[in-house]
Amino acid sequence: MRYGAVVPWATEREFAELAGVAEAAGWDMVLTWEAVWGQDAWATLAAAAVLTERVRLGTLLTPAARYRPWDLAGRVGSVDRLSGGRVTLGVGLGALHENWLAFEPDEGRAVRAAKLDEGLAVYAGLLGGQPFEYSGEHWSARPVEMLLPPPPVQRPHPPVWCVGLLQPGRARQRSLERAARWQGVLPAVAGGSLEDPGSRLTPEALREIVGRIGTLRADAGRSMEGYDVVVEGDSHGSFGEVRPPVRQWADAGATWWVESWWDLPDDPEGRAELRRRLAEGPRR
Repeated sequence: MRYGAVVPWATEREFAELAGVAEAAGWDMVLTWEAVWGQDAWATLAAAAVLTERVRLGTLLTPAARYRPWDLAGRVGSVDRLSGGRVTLGVGLGALHENWLAFEPDEGRAVRAAKLDEGLAVYAGLLGGQPFEYSGEHWSARPVEMLLPPPPVQRPHPPVWCVGLLQPGRARQRSLERAARWQGVLPAVAGGSLEDPGSRLTPEALREIVGRIGTLRADAGRSMEGYDVVVEGDSHGSFGEVRPPVRQWADAGATWWVESWWDLPDDPEGRAELRRRLAEGPRR
C-alpha cells in the first residue's frame, strides 16, 4: 500500500512548500484539485515539482472533458518533465456546481463522457509521439512536425487514474470499462461518488469493482500487475465514510490510500492542522 494526501486549501506557494513537508514525512504522493475558475492546478504542481525530488504529484480530480486534449497533454507533459517523471493525471466527468455553470453550460453527462474518452485518446496519442492522427466526434488531430515538445519522462505517457463508478443492477458498467483501459481506478458506488458528495464505498463493493476491472483487463489481454486501485479515505477527521483500518481495504484490492481532509476549514487554524497532519506522515 502507498499513501497520498489531497491538499484541500493552499495557495500555489503553500502547496509547493507542503509538498516538501509531505516528502520529508514519508508520503508517497500529494494531490491538488481543479476548479473552472480558480488556481491553476498544473502551475501549482509545476512549482511543487521543482521543490521536491521523490514524492509523486497529481490531481483529484481533473474534469478532462472540459479541456482541449492537446492543452491538457502539454500541461501534464511539462509537469512530468519538471518532476523527472512523478506526475499522475486523475480524471472524471467533474461535479457540476456554481463555479462551473457560471461560465460553461451543462452539455449533459453523455457528451462529457464522450469528450472524456476522446480526450484521453488524444492525450495518450500526442504524448506517445508523432506521427499521431485521430478523428472523433468531438476532437481530431493530424500529424505535426513543427514546434514539438520533448517527450514525457514516463513512457508512453504519465499514468491516468479514472473514476470507476459501480452502478448496481446494471449489466454494462461503462465507467469501469473506461477505468480498465487506463492505469488506475478511483472507485466509487452510484449514489455516493467522487463526483457526488458522500461515499457508499465498502470493502465488499471495492472487491466487486476490482474483480470487474480484472475481468475487463484480462479480456483485453492486460494484467492487473502495476494497476493502481485508489481508495480515498480519512484517518483524522469525519469526511465521507471511508475509514481505517487500511488493511481491510488492501485485502479488498486497494494499492493506494489517499487521505481526503475536505472537512478542514479554509482558515489559519485549518491550514495549521493540515500542515500538522502532513508532517505527522501517513498512518501506515
